[in-house]
Parts: sequence; C-alpha cells; structure tokens
Amino acid sequence: MLATLQALGVMTSLSRPGVSNDNPFSESLFKTLKYRPAYLLQPFDTPFAARTWVTELVRWYNHEHRHSAIHFVTPAQRHANLDQDILVRRAALYESARQRHPLRW
Repeated sequence: MLATLQALGVMTSLSRPGVSNDNPFSESLFKTLKYRPAYLLQPFDTPFAARTWVTELVRWYNHEHRHSAIHFVTPAQRHANLDQDILVRRAALYESARQRHPLRW
C-alpha cells in the first residue's frame, strides 16, 4: 500500500500507526459533511461532478458554516481577523437585549 501511495504521489500520514481516527479536526469535518442535507448518497457521475460538489462544500464550510469551536464565526472570518469585531458587536447586541428584556435572560 505504501509503495502504491508513493507511486501516485500521495503523502502518507506521519501519525501513529494503526490509528484511524487520529486527526480530530478532519474527523469533525467529515461528520459535519455527512450530516448536511446536501450530502450525496449516490456516487458521482463524473469526476467533474465530484469536483464541483466538493468545491461548493468547501466554500460553504469556510464562508457560511459557523463553527462552535471558534465562537460561531466562519473560518474565513477568523482567518481574516474579522472575528474579534464580530464577537464584540455580538456581545453588545446580547447585552442590549438583556437590558431591554431582563426576564428573558
């Protein structure tokens, strides 16, 4: 298997041998993708269809999906350093709502 991967130009994992779930970040990504309504249950008709589907999925994941581990901002917002401003504005909005309707909190 290693020789086949190397012949295909695939870089093998440097993780612990025999551990299939050693990357929690990729495992989390796979779970998120599998539980989306857009997850396909049928094989792709063409490689182009697969690339198109994955490209849209990656765009959604990075630019629309708000991640709980990074306080419900998108990875693109976090990468562009926009998250701090968003979180400050969000906290101010919540505080304003809390003062207007204290019984709801």
